[in-house]
Amino acid sequence: MNELSPSSPLIPILPREAPPADLVNIGAPGGLDAAINLQGAELWFLRDRNGGHLLWHGTPDIWPHRAPILFPIVGRLRDDTYRLDGHTHRLPRDGFARNARFTLAAHGDDHALLRLEDDAATRAVWPFAFALTLSFAISGNTLTIGAEVANRGEQTMPVSFGFHPALRWPLPQGGLRAAHHIAFDKPEAATITRLDGNDLIAGTAPSPLEGQDLPLRDALFEQGALVFPQVSSRALTYTSPGGPSIRVQTENLPDLMLWTKPDADFIAIVPSQGLADAGDYAGDIGQKPGMVALAPGEVWKASISLTHERAV
Repeated sequence: MNELSPSSPLIPILPREAPPADLVNIGAPGGLDAAINLQGAELWFLRDRNGGHLLWHGTPDIWPHRAPILFPIVGRLRDDTYRLDGHTHRLPRDGFARNARFTLAAHGDDHALLRLEDDAATRAVWPFAFALTLSFAISGNTLTIGAEVANRGEQTMPVSFGFHPALRWPLPQGGLRAAHHIAFDKPEAATITRLDGNDLIAGTAPSPLEGQDLPLRDALFEQGALVFPQVSSRALTYTSPGGPSIRVQTENLPDLMLWTKPDADFIAIVPSQGLADAGDYAGDIGQKPGMVALAPGEVWKASISLTHERAV
């Protein structure tokens, strides 16, 4: 699934490798097409109408993921542990959903529905009964991914959630890498949050935004991710002058992280409900800032839409 359009000369040829056995394909005539891996419900590729790949290809020796699902936590816990009702539990960075196998609940030409439910393995690290349902739908040049988290237990369940699409940087036909930028829809705070060497919240720093615009350059990420808690914007536009754009629109995801790795040709745009632990946090997981408290029977919903527009 790593073939590339010959009309995208700026994108290097990627190594061919066998695709996963359980890819679910969806698409719209004349629009986007995509595949979702049942392992992790991870968006595996997203292509424009010319076959240009819009999503990072997951090179294992750089970063093996493409668009992982973050659940039931976002980011890293202090010491990779959390406290619940006087007990300590271990949970890896970003939770377990990205490594879990989802069930295909429905599938059509332009849509798919995937579901993860609690079992003995999840309850060993997260002692709650839940159902996580992800819907993928393509309409023309827009991919929309919806998330629903249902509390199926008899106690309140704390939850964080995030989408993590890693988009190609530069975009196909997008010109120079240094020309790309992200435009926020609304003015944002004068400071951002930074992470320490353990990827825990460590303090604040001046925002790199120039008005509502963020010119992308590798130096921005030398100290790790840029974290924008409680952003005002519910939409961003990732583009380059005269090039294509991807408009990212979200619902019910108030936090934002932007991230890449040195010399990697992707920019991860990560809208979420909740963030990593603060470096000194020692409270109960239910009291952690950003966690949603779901009552028994309650359902929490969020979504992200990616709209591709070709260069004029």
